Amino acid sequence: MYLPVMNTTWSWRSVAIRLALACAAAMAVLPAAAQQLALPAAGGASLSDFLDRGQTLEIQRRWSEAVAIYEDALRQFPGDPSIKQRFDFARQHFDVARRYADRSFRAALEQLSTGATLDLYAEVLLKIHAHYVDTPRWQEVVQAGARAFAVALSEPVFREANLASAQREGVESLLGDLEQLLAARFIQNRFEARATVQAAAALAQRRVGIQENAVVMEFLSGAVNTLDPYSTYLTPDQLTEVYSQIEGNFVGLGVELKAQDGALLILRVIPRSPASRGGLREGDRIVAIDGRDTRDFSADRAANLLQGEPGSVADITIERPGGSTHRLLIRRERVEVPGVDQALIRDPSRGIAYIKLACFQKSTCRDVEEALWKLHREGMRSLIIDVRGNPGGLLVAAVEVADLFLDRGVIVTTHGRNAYEDFTYTAREPGTWGVPLVVLIDQDSASAAEIFAGAIRDQQRGTIVGRRSFGKGSVQGIFPLGVGGAGLRLTTAKFFSPSGRPYSGLGVEPHVVVHQTARPVGESVQVSGEDPMLTAALQVASQLVAQRRGP
Repeated sequence: MYLPVMNTTWSWRSVAIRLALACAAAMAVLPAAAQQLALPAAGGASLSDFLDRGQTLEIQRRWSEAVAIYEDALRQFPGDPSIKQRFDFARQHFDVARRYADRSFRAALEQLSTGATLDLYAEVLLKIHAHYVDTPRWQEVVQAGARAFAVALSEPVFREANLASAQREGVESLLGDLEQLLAARFIQNRFEARATVQAAAALAQRRVGIQENAVVMEFLSGAVNTLDPYSTYLTPDQLTEVYSQIEGNFVGLGVELKAQDGALLILRVIPRSPASRGGLREGDRIVAIDGRDTRDFSADRAANLLQGEPGSVADITIERPGGSTHRLLIRRERVEVPGVDQALIRDPSRGIAYIKLACFQKSTCRDVEEALWKLHREGMRSLIIDVRGNPGGLLVAAVEVADLFLDRGVIVTTHGRNAYEDFTYTAREPGTWGVPLVVLIDQDSASAAEIFAGAIRDQQRGTIVGRRSFGKGSVQGIFPLGVGGAGLRLTTAKFFSPSGRPYSGLGVEPHVVVHQTARPVGESVQVSGEDPMLTAALQVASQLVAQRRGP
C-alpha cells in the first residue's frame, strides 16, 4: 500500500512515508552532509581542490568524509561526471562499512536463507519498478549491484566476515568471471534481474565460498544506493531510526555529530537531553568511547556505539577547545526532539520575535503554533524564522508550517513518474498569521526547509535573508519491506516552487544575500556582530515593523 500524499493523518508504520529528507541531524548518526569539509569557503574551491582532497581521504579510507567532499562538489559542479563517479565510489565503500557495523544487518544476514534474500531482492526491484521517479534500466540496476559487490570484496570488514584467507586469492578471477556472466545477459525486466543475481551469487559461492545471501545483499544495496544520492537500503535498525526521526524521539544521548579528524565533533546538544544534563557542550570533541580511541574504528561505528538500550551508560572521553579532557558517564534515555529549537523575543523594543526550526517532523506545526501564541502574548510585532542548517523532514510538515503564514495560493507541487505522485499543495485561510516575516536560510537549508522558504518567497509573503539554500528538490518515500524487517528509502517525485521553479541544484535565492565576509549583496544592509546573517535579519525585521507603523 502506498499512502496518497495529501493525507495528513495516517498509520505510518504500515505504509510508505513521504519525506523531503529525513531529519537525521537529531540522531547520533553521521549523514554525509554533516561531515567536516577541509576546503575553502563555498565558491572558493576548484574542481581539482575537491578531487585532490577526496583522493586523500580515499587513501586514508575515511569514506564518510570523502562522501561529504564529493557531495559538496556535486552541488558546485553538478554536471561533472568525474565528481559523480567519485561520489558513487566513496559512497559504496562507506555503505559497506556502515552495514557491517550494524548489528541488525549482521543478524538478518545470519538468519535469512538464500531464497529469502532473493525474495527480498525481488521485493526491492518491485518497489523500484512501481515507485521510483525515473524508469529503471534493469541492465544498469544489476551492473550497479555488481560494482557494489566488487567494492565490498575490497573492504576489510566484508572480507573478514565472508572470506577465509585461503579464498581471497581467487577474488580477481571471480570478478573476471562475473563480468563475463553479466556481459552474456541482456536484462530487460526485474525477473531477469533476479535470475542474473541468483546466478552471480551461486558463482561466487562455488569459486570462493562466499555465502550466497551475502552476495545478494551487496547486489541489492548497490542497486538502490546508486540510483541517486538519496535512495538507499535501510537495515532494520536504520528503519527504526527513521521512524524515530519522524516521531521526533529516539533513545540515545541527544547530540548532533560530525566526523572531524578522527573524533566526533558535537554540533548541537538537544535541550533537556541526557547530554545536556551530563555536561556535554557544543564544540566538544568525543575522542574515546568505552575507553577506546575513536580513531580505532570508523566514524559510523563510533556513532553506533553511542546508541544503546534505555538506562545503559555511555562512557565517553571528550576534548574541549583549549585541550582539556574530561571523562563523562551519561545514561541513555528516550530523547524528545523539539521541532522548535528556540522561541524568544530578540528585540523587545521593536517586538522582533525569533523562532529556530531544527527540522520538519510530525510535531513541528503544533510546536510552531504554540511558539507563535507564546510570542504573541510577549508582544511580537514581526518574526524571524531561522531554518539555517535545517536538513528537512516531512513534506507535509513543511506544507503545514507554510500554511500558518499563507492564506491562499500554491505552497509546492510534486511530479513523479506515476500520476499519483503529481500533487499540488495549497494554502488555506483559517489560522493564518499576518505578522511581518523574515526567513533565514543558508547552504545547509535543504528539502522541506526549502519548500517552506520557497513558498514564502514566491508568494511574496516575507523577506528571505542569508545564502542560497542546498538545492535538494526530490521527495523520498519510506517503504517497509516484508522480509527481514528492513526498509527502503526511495526517490518517488521531484518538487517545485509555487512559480514552477525546480529546487534541484538551484535552491532558494535570498532577497538579501549575506556572504561569509559579512557583506550583503542586493540590499543596503550594514552587517556586524558574531552572527552576520541574524544581524541582517534583525535589520530587515526592524524595517518591516517601521513600514507597518507608517510615517
